[in-house]
Amino acid sequence: MFEEIRRDVQATRERDPARPTVLEVIFCYPGVHAVWGHRVSHWLWQRGARLAARALAELTRILTGVEIHPGAVLGPGLFIDHATGVVIGETAEVGDDVTLFHGVTLGGTGRETGKRHPTIGDRVVIGAGAKVLGPIKIGDDSRIGANAVVVKEVPSSSVVVGVPGQIVSRLDPGTGDDSMMPDLVGVSLQSLLTRVAKLEALADTPQTGRVIRPPEAGVWHGEDFSI
Repeated sequence: MFEEIRRDVQATRERDPARPTVLEVIFCYPGVHAVWGHRVSHWLWQRGARLAARALAELTRILTGVEIHPGAVLGPGLFIDHATGVVIGETAEVGDDVTLFHGVTLGGTGRETGKRHPTIGDRVVIGAGAKVLGPIKIGDDSRIGANAVVVKEVPSSSVVVGVPGQIVSRLDPGTGDDSMMPDLVGVSLQSLLTRVAKLEALADTPQTGRVIRPPEAGVWHGEDFSI
């Protein structure tokens, strides 16, 4: 347990852009406190002291804003950034060096029994507000975009966005480069508007009324919208 605590501090210092000191991490990071509280409650849970484990988990939730069931299995090096609103279910399994942002849910769909929460691979990053639901596996080195809802298996080194979550690119395992990840809604809307504009240009009658034009170089025309 003490080795895991040391690695939790190290992971926070390495992955937080603020580059906090060791004392800052120990005293000022609720995500770290939530993980430490879980380490103890999980130890109690494994030894049959389930009431004590649940009571400690509830106290940790009140103090940190993070709800982790004591039955969940968390690997070393977990970093919960900003912490508030994170929920991790009883049968969830989280691999090594995973990063979770605020509002993440590793939950069930309400239909399963037994293993009903996701298994998260090593070095996965899950963005703010994302929901990973059901007994699915998220492969190593994948990234889940903010507010995505993932209910299907995700291969290793994937990037997932949207509702429901869709794989939009595969990361280069060597570089982790996902710079080509598209905006699915924006690309689709731009394609439709471009096709409509071409069809209207072929029409014999002039276009009347308000028209929303396709974006130029990724920029929408402000006069086309009212606020």
